[in-house]
Amino acid sequence: MDWFATIDIYCERTGPEFWAEPLNALSNLSFIFAAIWGWVEAQKRGRTDVVTVILIALATLIGVGSFLFHTFANAWSSLADVIPIWTFVALFVLVAIHRIGGIRSGRIGIGLAIMVGIVAILFAFGGDGGGSQTSDAATVSLDTLDQEASANSLLNGSEQYLPAVLALLAFAALSRRKGHPIAPWIAAATGIFMVSLTLRTLDLHLCEIWPLGTHFIWHILNGVMIALLFQGLIRSPVAKPG
Repeated sequence: MDWFATIDIYCERTGPEFWAEPLNALSNLSFIFAAIWGWVEAQKRGRTDVVTVILIALATLIGVGSFLFHTFANAWSSLADVIPIWTFVALFVLVAIHRIGGIRSGRIGIGLAIMVGIVAILFAFGGDGGGSQTSDAATVSLDTLDQEASANSLLNGSEQYLPAVLALLAFAALSRRKGHPIAPWIAAATGIFMVSLTLRTLDLHLCEIWPLGTHFIWHILNGVMIALLFQGLIRSPVAKPG
């Protein structure tokens, strides 16, 4: 694999330049703002435990990693994008299971092993946080990717986020059934994620009529989603182990 081969899979990118995706790059500030708000609220409420701090740090790394991918746009920056995303997803799932469902720590360890396995499978089958695809060629053209999208996936790679969709739906149902205070936060985050995932899916398909694409809105809305998840987690009590 050529770690420095240019990856061009978004409407906004029209060349290999660093600032070829300004909206896709700068919209990652959404994750930074989510992390800052989470940190401020965690300090205010005395919820600066290790796990919460790690989640906030991971949200920051998501913004940084995605910024790197949408500026350098190559294989190594794709990893900088994907690793924080799936690490955040795996850790948040486990924390939510513990704090909402009241699952004991020992079972969380088993869950961690399962989540690591799932992430490994996602990597093995080429799934990544940015929907990136690598090539031995210097640049992957949008025309080629449009053809691949039509032939292989009308979802534009968004099917890789099915586990995240299922997890949010499960937590929304679980928290509502238990009457947990985090329920409205998760419900709002789930709704926003559905909208953002739809916009991510439409990005390449709308290039001809909307050259800027919709990927930058995916970033902004996902930052909002993470902010809501943080606020719900920080403001809610931890469920008693069952």
